[in-house]
Amino acid sequence: MTAVTDMPDVPRAARRPQMGNPVLRWLRTNLFSSIPNGILSVVLLAVLAKGVIGFVQWGIANAVWLTPANDSSACRAARGLGACWAIIPEKYRFILFGTYPFDEQWRPALSVMLFIGLFYLSSRRALWRRELVYLWIAVLGLISVLMWGGVLGLSFVSQDRWGGLPVTLILATFGLAFGFPLGILVALGRRSNLPAIRSLSVVYVELIRGVPLVSLLFMASVMFPLFMPSGFNIDKLLRAQIAIILFAGAYLAEVIRGGLQAVPRGQYEAADALGLSYWRKNRLIVLPQAIRHVIPPLVNTFIAFFKDTSLVLIIGIFDLLTTAKTAIIDPAWQQFSVEVYIFVAAIYFVFCFAMSRYSRSLEAHSAHAS
Repeated sequence: MTAVTDMPDVPRAARRPQMGNPVLRWLRTNLFSSIPNGILSVVLLAVLAKGVIGFVQWGIANAVWLTPANDSSACRAARGLGACWAIIPEKYRFILFGTYPFDEQWRPALSVMLFIGLFYLSSRRALWRRELVYLWIAVLGLISVLMWGGVLGLSFVSQDRWGGLPVTLILATFGLAFGFPLGILVALGRRSNLPAIRSLSVVYVELIRGVPLVSLLFMASVMFPLFMPSGFNIDKLLRAQIAIILFAGAYLAEVIRGGLQAVPRGQYEAADALGLSYWRKNRLIVLPQAIRHVIPPLVNTFIAFFKDTSLVLIIGIFDLLTTAKTAIIDPAWQQFSVEVYIFVAAIYFVFCFAMSRYSRSLEAHSAHAS
């Protein structure tokens, strides 16, 4: 009998007992596994450390946090040495709520909190029931009452006074809420056996995707009213919302169509064998599998459209980014635009990062369920 003296299929490094500090072991495995990787890691860590130290000195150690009302002299004295975060408490209400009446800004603030609450509740899988749809309808109606007013003792505020974060959330939420079902219908239409429906879906997708969103917003703002009867006018925020819905629907349709193509043909045949109707087959069997396949590109599209709402500036709507740009027109604070843009970027990052994290958890849950 011959003794087994070696295990050729297992690398020798993997057969060594894993001992020592786990942090050092991780560093050796991921950053210093070879001489070239070690040199590159040292260079990148040095650059990162220099950047972090410089930001800490500029943004924290030498920063100006508060100044007397509308007095930027302390910020100008520290210019080049530290950040002027005092512009944020000075201008944050205009950045977040635009020209909405100052004494009534609790209403858009409450609307933003209601939006965030809806997003949180919608992320809980245990609450995915019909009652959640009713809750959305009720809360969106309450948000409309808060923003417009004119009832329940609230003063009326026209849409021309709306601005900032509420407008961004309204455009993104309604754009995706209506664009997603539109995208599903168009994706199914592109795979339809009826030539008229298939051709109409193809024309819609190719036409919308063939032009930038700016052109659609411009058409909705300038050209669309020309085709309306005399005296009939649609608010520009609603026109921009329709353009965003159409644009989102076309892009989401292509993402969902990719998911439909990934569903095995046997699933369709099994649904037909069960005698399910066309809509029940897609609702119960095909679409859940198709959407599971395309969760990452769907969320990527959602994030892109959330940021693309800033393009409504072209038709004079004051979204979050536009109010930030307008806030630094004040000559006393005009030199400190970087701090304002960092503040706005942090808001965008929080919402986009939350969508990304939820996408990962949803994808992991779907993979575990399958």
